[in-house]
Amino acid sequence: MENIFKNKLYKLFKKDVRLWDEEKKELNETLLKDLIDKLDEKLIELLLSNKETKEKFFVKIKDVYILKQKALKFFIDENRLDNSYTQYKNKIGLRVDNKLLTERDEIVLGWPFKDCVLEGGMTKEDQKRNEIFFNEVLAGDEIDRLFDPKALVNWKRHTVKGEGKVKELKRDKDGTIRENLIIKGNNLLALHSLKEQFAGKVKLIYIDPPYNTGGDTETFTYNNNFKHSTWLTFIKNRLEIAEKLLKNDGFIAITIDHTELFYLGALADNIFGRENRVGIVSIVIRPQGRQFAKFFSVTTEYMIVYAKNQELANFNDVVLDENIAKEYDQKDEDGKFKYQPLMYSRFVEEKMKNAKEKYFYPIYVSNNLQDITLNKKHGYFEVWPINKKRKICWKIQKEKFKELLKSSGNKYKALKDKNENVQIYEKYREGEGTKIKTHWIGKRYNSTTSGTGVLKAIMGRKEFSYPKSLYAVLDTLKIMTSDDDIILDFHAGSGTTGHATLALNKEDGGNRKFILVEQLDEHIRICIERNQKVLTQENINDNFVYLELAKWNEGAKEKILKAKNLKELEKLFDKLYERYFLNYNVKTKEFKEKILKEEEFKKLGLDKQKKLFVEMLDMNQMYINFSERADKKYKLSKEDIVLSEKFYNSK
Repeated sequence: MENIFKNKLYKLFKKDVRLWDEEKKELNETLLKDLIDKLDEKLIELLLSNKETKEKFFVKIKDVYILKQKALKFFIDENRLDNSYTQYKNKIGLRVDNKLLTERDEIVLGWPFKDCVLEGGMTKEDQKRNEIFFNEVLAGDEIDRLFDPKALVNWKRHTVKGEGKVKELKRDKDGTIRENLIIKGNNLLALHSLKEQFAGKVKLIYIDPPYNTGGDTETFTYNNNFKHSTWLTFIKNRLEIAEKLLKNDGFIAITIDHTELFYLGALADNIFGRENRVGIVSIVIRPQGRQFAKFFSVTTEYMIVYAKNQELANFNDVVLDENIAKEYDQKDEDGKFKYQPLMYSRFVEEKMKNAKEKYFYPIYVSNNLQDITLNKKHGYFEVWPINKKRKICWKIQKEKFKELLKSSGNKYKALKDKNENVQIYEKYREGEGTKIKTHWIGKRYNSTTSGTGVLKAIMGRKEFSYPKSLYAVLDTLKIMTSDDDIILDFHAGSGTTGHATLALNKEDGGNRKFILVEQLDEHIRICIERNQKVLTQENINDNFVYLELAKWNEGAKEKILKAKNLKELEKLFDKLYERYFLNYNVKTKEFKEKILKEEEFKKLGLDKQKKLFVEMLDMNQMYINFSERADKKYKLSKEDIVLSEKFYNSK
């Protein structure tokens, strides 16, 4: 009888559109209880409209019916108005002191999720992706275990000749690993595994994370439609550990579009310090704009740049504009340079205020134009900063120029112009004194030609949506890295950062090393093939090492996500509890014999069914911890154990 009444009450509540979640196909019990507490007029009217509920949940005093609030809420809690699938789902939620958080009368302020694991989705680029992001709230001790270094497997060394075995890992004199690395696995866990070996050693972190745009841009092969708070948590977790990997004079560059720009900036300000925000660069990646935009036709994306410590960090002297670069048409043993007049080309008011004693003075030049001095000498030309009889000024004040003539005399030279007047010129090295602009525009930054086009030319086919412009990354590396620096990209995608590192090393003779982290199968395959072909096609004398975080429950999750229907999930369940780690409070017998057979569960969409299966997995056991590498149940090969030990410099 109680069950019949429960069903009637459930149908009654469904009549209130506020209480029924059409998408989830379930009753919003949180809202229902809130309405009960508030003595909501519409809810009371609904309950009074039914004879049975009127008798059970109201007391009549004279002509007034009063709702028994506690009795109604107690009935809801005891009988659970939602289906038993949901009840079971709640049983595998987070518990503290053996009570679900939902059962504890406590208020918790903080980030809703400690980790967000990126996985799943389709493989065809012409379809919208339907990736599932699983979020887990983890207690402190669980986080420690989750972030422990992971065992590393499936090692391969890629050279210009192809793929081979890894026997050793190269290190520099300080013990730092000096290898290009491509790592497959969850990037948050990979970053924590890199921490021991690379904390404080990475010069530049360049990332192109999911933009969280949703809508028609879901063709990105990363899920690009996070809920806002989940996206922020996802980024926060990763930036916090990334900050620890940077050198004190290092930089992080994050590309993003307008959707999350302000929120990312506020978040990054908090992690890296507002005072260390170097700037925001606008990059014109799509000059033609978006054809079907309702409002603005977007042409740009943004790159937010932070220094680890702005007091210690410096940009390199480089020229990014190709036209300006052509002006440096002379070369010596120190590189390219050009000569520019030492005299300003026009009147400079702020300089002329102090012209008499600082910037307006004579320079003396010998007849053969070889000797330049500030000392007046017989037979020397006396040269003043005068242009067409108008007093201008020199670019360098007198005392400073005197010092420069002593220390670097070859920096200046004298020539006669067509009117036989002597002019003084100063040598400028490529990039010297050049300031990097915050607006990057040109064909080299176009994501279609310099992203998709470049990748297609290398691969011989189009297989990746929206790869980053090679030259946008290359120019970032030119500005922020030097010969032996380490570059990290933990949203590697198609491997553009690796390609840019190899290309820049070839261009300037540097020995930079890249670390790329990627999780999705289709991305990692392209990432490896692309950088292998760059080595081969460009005949580059370098190599990279591929390795993977050793999967455990992650392997189970991949099997779940690949299931095509409920029948396949049912067959998989026995393997899950026999081989993998499930949450301690998962009742396997109840799930197998009852929940799987319920009509309510069968009516759920496949994604929701998969989500429950994944939630039963112990999220602390997604990968094999390095400390457990010798445990025979994991069946790690001797070779992988030895190489993992070499990576962590441990035995």
